[in-house]
Amino acid sequence: MNREMTVDQQKLVEAWQEQLPILLNSGDKVQVQTDEADNRAIRIHIKVEGRQMYSFDFACIYVDSREVQVSLVDVERDGKSVDERTDIIQQLVSDYTRHIHQCAQTLQSLTHS
Repeated sequence: MNREMTVDQQKLVEAWQEQLPILLNSGDKVQVQTDEADNRAIRIHIKVEGRQMYSFDFACIYVDSREVQVSLVDVERDGKSVDERTDIIQQLVSDYTRHIHQCAQTLQSLTHS
């Protein structure tokens, strides 16, 4: 049986904002926001450090208090949408998705009480 989350969404965002940068590459910038349309979801914007000037937008939805579903919303390079199917972008998406899942596991003490 799935357990509903009882954590305040703003507190959850703050915890993610604090924890996720620790799991990412040192120069990457991350911004975590509430999802106004879904109180089980947060939005994650990652700006990749380096010359590529990539940025990624993810939706992270709590399926229950322990499990998240991560989906890629958009990839941009220097402010313009790009093809998400290239090998380099797929590798970055895979890495960031893994880091997002790691962060959710790290925060289980907050979400699963």
